[in-house]
Amino acid sequence: MRALTLGPEGTYSHRAARAVADEIDFTESVTSIVEGVSTGEYDRGVVPIENSIEGSVTESLDALAERNVAVVQEIVTPIRHALLAQAGEFETVASHPQALAQCRSYLEREYPSVKTEAVASTARGVERAREDASVAAIGHPDNAGGELRVLAEDIQDRTSNATRFVVLAPESEKSEAGGKTSLVVYPNTNYPGLLLELLKPFANRDINLTRVESRPSGERLGDYVFHIDFAAGLYEGRSREAIAELREIAEEGWVRELGSYDTKHVLY
Repeated sequence: MRALTLGPEGTYSHRAARAVADEIDFTESVTSIVEGVSTGEYDRGVVPIENSIEGSVTESLDALAERNVAVVQEIVTPIRHALLAQAGEFETVASHPQALAQCRSYLEREYPSVKTEAVASTARGVERAREDASVAAIGHPDNAGGELRVLAEDIQDRTSNATRFVVLAPESEKSEAGGKTSLVVYPNTNYPGLLLELLKPFANRDINLTRVESRPSGERLGDYVFHIDFAAGLYEGRSREAIAELREIAEEGWVRELGSYDTKHVLY
């Protein structure tokens, strides 16, 4: 099975992708991953969707709203950040924006005068640190080696730091089986009580919503797309009833079922 995920080799996305595929290619764009799966070029795609500290990965949400793919699995993995550098003194810390944010307190406390540099991935930051002794990186401690050494481990601001990844497949592989379901809803309208109306079909059927998030539709200011996760499978009658009611509310727009799936916890 061939999968596409965020690279280069050594990213947290790469570690998650190893749980679902042996052959893994890399890109530096979540949108490219979703496109690669939607066109059938790749069997699977693995993208980060939410971090327990910094929240949702907005590029992933937007890409899922724009293309037809299925979510077939969720992978949850703890995130262990280490400070990696060639020497104890450096001028810049380079890493993915989310990693920098997850270690903000540590950096402000231990290295208040050091600059931060946002790059496409944690692994890209590690590459920068290998090439330039004045640059340190934030990444998994296993990325150390050679001249690059671990200066400090577990530098994330909270020990409970974990990231959810979703495994994408072509839309034809969408499943109704699983304990969790993801939807994307575009009402294409706005009026008082709209959000309450969108949520009531689930509350009325005792379906627990595990995530509700809005993103700008890009059509006009104040117009939103809603991402909804709930703890039930599409095979359940109550789910089908709730979604049918949701489609009536969003009749001016659309409702996209990304599919039902189960969660796998992976330790690295």
